[in-house]
Amino acid sequence: MEPLPVGSRLILPPEEIELRTMRASGPGGQRVNKVETAVELRFDIDASQSLGRARQDLLHQHLASRLVGGSVLVVRAQASRERQRNLEEARERLAALIVGALKPRKARRATKPTTGSKERRLSAKRRAGKRKQDRRKPSQED
Repeated sequence: MEPLPVGSRLILPPEEIELRTMRASGPGGQRVNKVETAVELRFDIDASQSLGRARQDLLHQHLASRLVGGSVLVVRAQASRERQRNLEEARERLAALIVGALKPRKARRATKPTTGSKERRLSAKRRAGKRKQDRRKPSQED
């Protein structure tokens, strides 16, 4: 397996990515039980020498729900009948996941509600209160 380019500045060496092949699930007749076409790529974030500590922390933070055993990112592809195509798809998805996790997030800029939206909210509250007040029985004081 050749090195995996991730973005423009990062390349993962093949020894950091574990490749497993297995039989794919789903229809396929007799062939599906004989040929290992499904591909699983496993990338251990903590064991990676090509990532710095800051990048490892970012990956842990943004991919926490996808990590197995706390630090292993697993990508599986089995859509195609061909192992090579599944391998290419898995490599693309792994690279896309890592690029997405390393992309800097936009800082949220705090905003205040506009005057018009405040007035609309308050007038809607007044209308709702008036509607509820109108449902009451008339008082005996009248």
